[in-house]
Order: sequence, then C-alpha cells, then structure tokens
Amino acid sequence: IFLLLTIRIWYIQFVKGDFLIKKVREQQSLSRSITAKRGTIYDNSRKYILAVSASVESVTINPTQISKENKEKVAQALSEIFELDYEKTLKKIKKNSSIETIIKKVEKEKTDKLRIWMKENNIENGINIDEDTKRYYPYGDLASQVIGFCGSDNQGLDGIEAKYNDILKGTNGKIEKMTDARGGEIGTEGENYISAIDGDSIVLSIDMTIQSIVEKYLEEACIDNVCTDGGSIIIMNPKTGDILSMATYPGYDLNEPYTINTEELKN
Repeated sequence: IFLLLTIRIWYIQFVKGDFLIKKVREQQSLSRSITAKRGTIYDNSRKYILAVSASVESVTINPTQISKENKEKVAQALSEIFELDYEKTLKKIKKNSSIETIIKKVEKEKTDKLRIWMKENNIENGINIDEDTKRYYPYGDLASQVIGFCGSDNQGLDGIEAKYNDILKGTNGKIEKMTDARGGEIGTEGENYISAIDGDSIVLSIDMTIQSIVEKYLEEACIDNVCTDGGSIIIMNPKTGDILSMATYPGYDLNEPYTINTEELKN
C-alpha cells in the first residue's frame, strides 16, 4: 500500500503537476477585461475624424459576494438605473458563478448614479464598474461602405475597420485578483491592474469634402433615374493614384449598422 501511495504521489507531483497548478490558478484567479481603445480613422487632411473610440464603462457582478438579503435590492437598483428587465437581472444575481455581465458600454453619467447608490446603501462588494470603449462615427452614413463598423466586442466587421483590424484594435488589459471558492478575495495584494494598450490610428486617402459632394449627387441620380440596384462612384487623383472618394448608394448609418435607413430597402 505504501508503495502504491508513493507511486501515486510521484505521478501527481511530476506527471500531472503542471496541469494541476494551472487549474488551481484558473479557479482561484478572477479576471475582468479592460477593452483597449481602437485607433482613430482620419481623412487625408487629418482634420476630419471618421471613426473614434470614446470612454464608457461596463458593469459586472460577482453573485457570490452579494449577500442573500441584498440580492433583490441590488437587482432593483441595477434594473432601474440601466433600464433592464428586473427578473433577468435578479436571475443573474442569484447565479452561483464568479462573474456575470450586467451591461456593457454605458455612459459614465449612469454608472455614476450606481456609484452614488452603492455608497448610500453601503454596498461595495460584488459590483464592479470597469473601463470600456465604444466606437462612434461622427458623420453617420458618410463613407459608410468604405469605413465599415465594429461589433459589440470592438472587432472590425466590415470595410477599413475589418481590413486594418490588427492595426486599429490595440491590446486589451485586465484586472486580476485571487479569490476563494465563494469569490472572496485571498491575501492582501488586492487587484492587479494591467493597462490596455490603445490601437494605432490610420489616415485614409479619402477627402471628406469630395466624398460628401459625390454622395449627395450619387443619391440624387439614383433616385431620379430609379436605380433600384443603387450605384457607385470612384474618384482618383490621376497623378498619384490616391482614391479621393469611393461612394456607394444606398449606404447605412455606421452608428446603427443593422438598422435599415432607406425606403427602397424597407420595401
């Protein structure tokens, strides 16, 4: 029996040791991601910003750190502040998990309301407010087919955003801390904050003044001539080969890429 136990200990220590150490670290480490800011996209003059990332915040919870008597109170507050369904929010708070996402990419004025509520009700543990970013397109549908857009995870899904995603996306940071089985903090080190690295910006050859004029007359031509399949125009500088305008009709609002915004497509 002693020999068998010795062999078993040797197997756990030297054969499975690295694997088990990795699993222990995964179970005891709670990590929250910090989204890096995507790089800015400019037109050729660098005066016009075509796409930019603004600072917002995301709210997550550690259900096991919220006491049983506070769960309904926290669910009520979160649902009212962020206009969420109360029952769905309460269901997340009652889960036996280490972390649950309540809402992403929310304006700071709303998270400030949550901070005030937490202070007034003396509830600090279990609710996390972390940095996040949200992609904005100041000119809406202008050059939409060229610029493209991002998904909810800041991943480029179309156009320049997708083509140069590796340049624009940056490197996400994270907040780590060691926890026990119930999500409570282990040790006195607190949270380990690893800053995000912002993405690089890029400058297009597109001239926004020319682009806006081209899109205006392209839309008029397509409507006047009943071009049901739409139309496209490309304007190039013959001396340099730079593409000064690349317009396609119909376009779409980059801030609401999944919303149909033309009567032709609605019909």
